[in-house]
Amino acid sequence: MADSSFDVVSKVDRQEVDNALNQAAKELSTRYDFRGMNASIDWSGEEKIVLTADAEDRVKAALEVFKEKLIRRDISLKAFDAGEPVASGKVYKITGELVQGISSENAKKIAKKIRDEGPKSVKAQIQGEELRVTSKNRDDLQAVISLLKNADLDLALQFVNYR
Repeated sequence: MADSSFDVVSKVDRQEVDNALNQAAKELSTRYDFRGMNASIDWSGEEKIVLTADAEDRVKAALEVFKEKLIRRDISLKAFDAGEPVASGKVYKITGELVQGISSENAKKIAKKIRDEGPKSVKAQIQGEELRVTSKNRDDLQAVISLLKNADLDLALQFVNYR
């Protein structure tokens, strides 16, 4: 019997993030406490999101609105890295970035965790920005998935190509 496998990846569906951004922008334009604050949220390039407002507390509130929309769309907050509010003239800005891909050091940490705490029949291979986990026993793969879901890692993980 062939080995079963799955891939561990860290990817964000850009369309879902775009939907969350549009919902947050709509809420910022209609909510009473954001009136007259020039609060806005926009894409800045491919992976960056910029929030602006006239007051520091309002830009922080706008960030909370955006995070709430991300959660509703099942996007982990670990996939969005927001900075601190920065004064730029009379406007406060927060720049956030989508975190995608597993860095080589994080991939090594995950592989070591699987090797140390997972079932002995499981093997993990680093393949670029993802990790392939293989085993002859599918129950062992399920155990590895639950191990990684319960682990306190600094990135949002998805499990794809389960075969």
